[in-house]
Amino acid sequence: MMSESSKQHKEKTTKTLNFVVYICSTSRFKQIEAGENAVSDVAGDSAVELIKKAGHNVVFKKIIADDETMIQDALMYTIGLPSIDVAVFSGGTGITPTDITIETVTPFLEKTLPGFGEFFRRISFDKIGSAAVLSRAIAGVAKGKALFCIPGSPNAVRVALEILILPEAPHIVKHAREQR
Repeated sequence: MMSESSKQHKEKTTKTLNFVVYICSTSRFKQIEAGENAVSDVAGDSAVELIKKAGHNVVFKKIIADDETMIQDALMYTIGLPSIDVAVFSGGTGITPTDITIETVTPFLEKTLPGFGEFFRRISFDKIGSAAVLSRAIAGVAKGKALFCIPGSPNAVRVALEILILPEAPHIVKHAREQR
């Protein structure tokens, strides 16, 4: 159930947003570097499809390595693009030493949205059980843009986009761009 004030805020939001999608996958990035033509990206392709189906634009999708410099460069590039409203970083959110997407993006966030990760894990628990405790996901805003870091599995991408990101992104962007 949505509050009356939330309904009013949502009515005043931009209906079509410009998204960028980064797939943080060292293995897929190495395939591209090696010149492989048919790199499988089920989660990334699903993300693009879901975003477009919801009536938004995907300015680009790019596969990058789960590498601190590469993620930072992608984030700074995105923050510098006035036409971008939302960035989704998918992958590199696990608990292995090489999973550094969240650690790399977090310092750039001006405000965090702790509820995003909390609800993502709650929804995941209903779908996959106790393995949801391994799910790391964050959201926040920086320079008037909504930023999301989500796991890279196709199911996680679908859950995050359909249930949390797409319904709330216009509302988040509206507040992120309000002037003092």
